Amino acid sequence: MSKDSFVDCCEEAKKILGRRMWVLLAIAMMFGVIVWGGFNTVMELTNTQEFCISCHEMEDTVYNEYLGTIHDANRSGVRAGCPDCHVPKPWIHKIARKIQASNEVYHKILGTINTPEKFEAKRLQLANNVWKSMKKTDSRECRNCHNFETMDPEKQKPRARNQHTNAMRQGSTCIDCHKGIAHKDVRKMLPEEELEALEAPDPTNVRELPKSFTDGLKRVALAEAEQKRKDAEAKAKVKAMKIAAEEAVQARIKKAVEAALAAAGTSAGDAAAAASAPAASGGGSGVNWASVPEREITVFYPGQTSIEWTMTGKDHGGARPFIKGGDRCMTCHDKEVADMGKKMVTGEKAEDTPMPDKRASIPVKVQAAHNGESLTLRFEWEDTPHVPVPFVDGGKMDPENPMKIAVMLATDEVEYADRAGCWGTCHHDAVKMPHAPEADAAKASEAAKRIDLANGITKYLKESRTKIEVKGRRGKKKGGWDKLKEEGDIKAEMDAKHFMDLLRYKSGSKAAEDGHIMEQRVMTGGQGFSVNASKEGINWVVEMTRKLKSDKPGDLTLELDKVYNFGFAIHDDHTNGRYHHVSLGYRMAFDKEEEGIEINATKQ
Repeated sequence: MSKDSFVDCCEEAKKILGRRMWVLLAIAMMFGVIVWGGFNTVMELTNTQEFCISCHEMEDTVYNEYLGTIHDANRSGVRAGCPDCHVPKPWIHKIARKIQASNEVYHKILGTINTPEKFEAKRLQLANNVWKSMKKTDSRECRNCHNFETMDPEKQKPRARNQHTNAMRQGSTCIDCHKGIAHKDVRKMLPEEELEALEAPDPTNVRELPKSFTDGLKRVALAEAEQKRKDAEAKAKVKAMKIAAEEAVQARIKKAVEAALAAAGTSAGDAAAAASAPAASGGGSGVNWASVPEREITVFYPGQTSIEWTMTGKDHGGARPFIKGGDRCMTCHDKEVADMGKKMVTGEKAEDTPMPDKRASIPVKVQAAHNGESLTLRFEWEDTPHVPVPFVDGGKMDPENPMKIAVMLATDEVEYADRAGCWGTCHHDAVKMPHAPEADAAKASEAAKRIDLANGITKYLKESRTKIEVKGRRGKKKGGWDKLKEEGDIKAEMDAKHFMDLLRYKSGSKAAEDGHIMEQRVMTGGQGFSVNASKEGINWVVEMTRKLKSDKPGDLTLELDKVYNFGFAIHDDHTNGRYHHVSLGYRMAFDKEEEGIEINATKQ
């Protein structure tokens, strides 16, 4: 074969080989597309809601729990189904999740959770696996739809605004707070130590507050300030009308007195003196309440939410901000106490003796005034018809007293008073609370030699105990009723004014009682303390007056340049013990109208 023929043969062979390679490559590509398409089709088929609930283990349990939740049906009509929350969108993570799912197929074959009983036995383990997975990914699947950067704080409730701000600054993630949002909540089944570790903030998740969020917070602050200004203007108008009406009444009284005295031949000087006497409409205290600012505070039914409950993450989602961040209860809850009361009074939350017919909350108008020597507090609220208590013979817990009201005052030196007010006096082992000791055991204790246990464990402060069990771990009872400090140590706490000053009034006996709370509740007479209370139409009106200065043990001397923690409780409708309505903790000052002061006692 000639050289040219050989070259031509080689060239022809190359062309044939090239064509075959392209054909093979095309076939391989087509095969790959078919295989990939089939693989992807299978992936997508196993990534649907229908597939997820194709086995009865899922359909009969978690799917039924999901139906009707905010992720299933809501005002926007946007639904998040099983894959949206449980299957990652990024391809690599999705493949890893599918591989992991082979273990679930294996247990499906074994029948590990093929009955409701088996499922419930494994529920906590299954939920915990999901929680831990989401914690590791900074709640990646949640953030497919929800994003801090797109949150509008103007449209959030105060509690949500506050918690989301804390979450970004501290490194918390969605699943820390939102367990049980689509399925039965088994969060409380997790041991407290494990729960605390699982929900602890992760510094790697700390993020700067987005500009859109901080701008929203500024707009909220401006809107609230504007609303506060409008409210102040409205109240000023009402006050001006009341003052004008009061002046008109005074003028009519003066004119009537002058006319009567003139007819009786009394001198003009005597008439002027008589006319200058305070009018009865000013109230028993003599304060002209028309000129005193007022604040509406809603007291609510608290159920069994003790200070230990408040500080336990399993019970109270705000425990960490309360303890670590120093957040005040009213910061998150001031505008939602009526809803909180409904949950407790119906037994939905923190109450094992529900009373669904009892009113859940009471709006109370609160005013405060002083004259440099005495403080006067005024409370007004609507009374309601009697509702018999189902678990008390006769339906009245306290037949002798239709109403009782108690006020507590404390300095910031009393632990947690700065954020919780008088809540620190309510413990999980007090009478009628879940961990109250048996009466015989209490009376036989060493503590019974020093405190009065005739009617059970009363309110007390942590300052009087060597230890308070907060978490109730490993079966321990919460509280510290029998962990009394030595008498000398308690006296030192009293001398340091680390107690709650207590003022109380009972409508049945018309008794004004002064007292305090330290190792127990101690009530004394009403020296330096008086009360005027009456029913005006359907409203109770109560005026409490106490001296600012006192050298009596258990009394705070109130100084005009100081701020005090203030809280109160109302026992309405013949109730007793813990079945009252209570306020959150508020701040009271004298002639100081500024942010953070909810009750301003003005000079009269």
